[in-house]
Amino acid sequence: MQKIMTLFILFVFILTSTPVLATDDEGFVAAADVAIARPVGLVSLVIGTAFFIVAMPFAVTSGSVGSTADTLVGEPFRFTFTRPLGDFRGMSDREQSQQSKKKQQERTDESSGTDTSVEEKNEQ
Repeated sequence: MQKIMTLFILFVFILTSTPVLATDDEGFVAAADVAIARPVGLVSLVIGTAFFIVAMPFAVTSGSVGSTADTLVGEPFRFTFTRPLGDFRGMSDREQSQQSKKKQQERTDESSGTDTSVEEKNEQ
């Protein structure tokens, strides 16, 4: 009786165990990107362009045309057309792009001979 019970328990364990499979979600992510994210990016690009046209007079008077254009038109354009398919890592890189712009501005200021370190300390 003990052998039958042991075989039964072993049989139940074998039938109820499930293999561990590593799944690759890249196909699903790429399909979701094509079906959902890219059309949303395209709509946000059109809406951002319309808002940029409306905000243009205010941006010109404040001297922020470049940053306004990048925020309202550039970011949606890069998200929609230049990002690799299924790659959503670039969505949170806004701070990194702003830091790289600051570094580029610092290099430009250094080459022109102006000192921006005092101005940056005053801004902080």
